[in-house]
Amino acid sequence: MAGSDSSLLPPQPYNTVYGAVDYLGQPASRSSTGRWKSALFIIGVEVAERFAYYGIASNLITYLTGPLGQSTALAAENVNAWGGAASLLPLLGALVADSYLGRYRTIIVASLLYILGLGLLTLSAFLTSLSTTICESEVVLFFASLYLVAIAQGGHKPCVQAFGADQFDADDPIESKEKSSFFNWWYFGLCGGATVTMLIVVYIQDNLNWSLGFGIPCIAMVVALAVFLIGTRTYRFSARRAGRKSPFLRIGQVFISAIRNWRSTASSMAVQEEEEEEAHGLLLQPSYDQFKFLNKALLAPDDSKVNATACTVSEVEEAKSTLRLVPIWFTSLVFAIVAAQTSTFFTKQGATMDRKLFFGFKIPAASLQVFTGLAIVTIVPIYDQVFVPIVRLLTHKPSGITTLQRIGIGIFLSILCIITAALVEIKRLETARALGLVDLPDATIPMSIWWLVPQYLIFGIAQVFTMVGLQEFFYDQVPDELKSIGLALYLSVLGVGSLLSSILVSIIEKVTSCNGGAGWFSDNLNKAHLDYFYWLLGGLSTISLAAFSYFSRSYIYRRRTT
Repeated sequence: MAGSDSSLLPPQPYNTVYGAVDYLGQPASRSSTGRWKSALFIIGVEVAERFAYYGIASNLITYLTGPLGQSTALAAENVNAWGGAASLLPLLGALVADSYLGRYRTIIVASLLYILGLGLLTLSAFLTSLSTTICESEVVLFFASLYLVAIAQGGHKPCVQAFGADQFDADDPIESKEKSSFFNWWYFGLCGGATVTMLIVVYIQDNLNWSLGFGIPCIAMVVALAVFLIGTRTYRFSARRAGRKSPFLRIGQVFISAIRNWRSTASSMAVQEEEEEEAHGLLLQPSYDQFKFLNKALLAPDDSKVNATACTVSEVEEAKSTLRLVPIWFTSLVFAIVAAQTSTFFTKQGATMDRKLFFGFKIPAASLQVFTGLAIVTIVPIYDQVFVPIVRLLTHKPSGITTLQRIGIGIFLSILCIITAALVEIKRLETARALGLVDLPDATIPMSIWWLVPQYLIFGIAQVFTMVGLQEFFYDQVPDELKSIGLALYLSVLGVGSLLSSILVSIIEKVTSCNGGAGWFSDNLNKAHLDYFYWLLGGLSTISLAAFSYFSRSYIYRRRTT
C-alpha cells in the first residue's frame, strides 16, 4: 500500500485534501475519495467485527461457569481481566500503526490474527465438548485463543475507527460536521452488530452448540476483512510530512527537556525560594492554566532554541495538550467499572430469575444485553438528527454540546443505572427470602427477568453520551499524527476500568468471605450481596462525576495545527 506512508506534497488546491493521499500514493481527490462513500465500508467492517467480538464477550461468563466449571467470582475476574487486556492492547496496536505499519496494513494483519484466534477458540470448544472431564490442555488452549483474539482486537479496533474518521477533512466546514456525525453512526453500527450477536449467537451458544457459537464469529471476521479490502480504492490515507520527527519523539523530547531544565533551574536558583517553588509546583502538578514553567524552561525568547534540547512552540503546545488529557482519562475510569458489570453480574442476576417468554422458550440471561444495544440504536438517530440540530441553534457549536459535556451527562446516567440495579437486586433477594429459596441456588426466583430491562436501557443511553463522547474527545485532542493512539486511549479507559473491576471484586471477595461466610459474590447469589457492591459503585461514580466536572470546567481544547 503506497498511500499510507508517502511523503506529502506542498499545499494543494481545494479539489485535493491536504494531508491525505489515495491508494496509489497520489494527492487524494476530494470528490472521488473519502467521506461517506469510504466511511460506509469501514462502518460495515466494524459491524462485522463487533458481531464477532461480542459473540465471545457477551456470554463468556456463562461458558466459564458452565463447560469450564469455574466459580462465579473467578469467572467474573477472568472476564474482567480479558476485557481489560482487550481494551488496553489497542495502545500497543495504535503505537505500531502510527509509528510503523500505518492503519491500513495494521487492520489487515489484525484481521488475520483475529480469524486465527477465533478458529482456535472454536477448536477448543469442540475438544471440550468431547471430554467428560476438563483437561488442563483444553483450558490452556482456550485462554491462549481468547487472548490471541484480544491481541488482534488491539490492532483492529483503534485503527479501524481512526481510519474511518480520517475519511473526513476536519478543516472543511461541511466535512467537519460529517466527521462529528460519523462518530454517532459509527457507534450505531457498532451496537447494531453487538445487538444481533446477542440475539442469535448467544441463543446458539446456550441452546445448541458452543463450537458453532464460536465458529459463527470467525466467519463474520472473514466477511469483515473482505469488505474492508473491497473499499480500498475509495480510501484516504494519512500522509506523513517530509522531514517531520515522530510525534512520540517530539512529545518525549519536550518532557525530557522539561526535566533537564527543571533540574538546572532548581540548582541555579536555590537561593531564590519563591521562583524555585513556583517551577517545582508547576512541573509536578500541571493544571490547565499553569504551564508557564514549560514555556519558560523550553523556549528561547525567539521561540526556537535555548540549548541542544530546547523545543519549539508547537512542540510544547503539543505536549501540553497531551498532558491535559490525563485528568479526563482518570476521572472516566469508574464509568468503565460500571460498564464491566453489564456482561458479568447483570448476567448472573438474570440467570436466577424467571426467563420464560412463551411456549416454554427461555431467553438466555446474556441476551438481555440486547436492550443496551436497542437503546443505543434508538437514541443515536434521535441525538444526531434531532437533538444536535436544535442545540446547535442555541450554542452555535457544530456538535451541539461539547464532548466533555456529553461525557459528563453519560456518567450521570451511569449512576442512575447502577442505583436501579441495586434496587432490583434488593427486590430479588427479598423475594428469595420470602419464599424460602435462599438455600436453593439452582431454584428460579419467581420474579420476571424483565425487571432487569431498565438498568440495561439506562446504561445504553449513558453509552450514547459517554462512549461516543470519549471516542470523539480523544480522537480530536491528540496530535494529528496520533489519532490511533487517541482512540486507543479511549479504549484504555475501558480496559483499565475492567481490570480495576476485577481487582475490586477479588479484594471484596476475600474481605467479605474471610470468616468462612458467604461473601458479596457467593456462588449462591441468594446469599450474596450484589446490592452492596452496586451501592459502592454508585458512591464511587458520584465522586468520579464531581472530579470530572471540576477538571472539565477548566479544560482548554486543543487548537488544530496544519
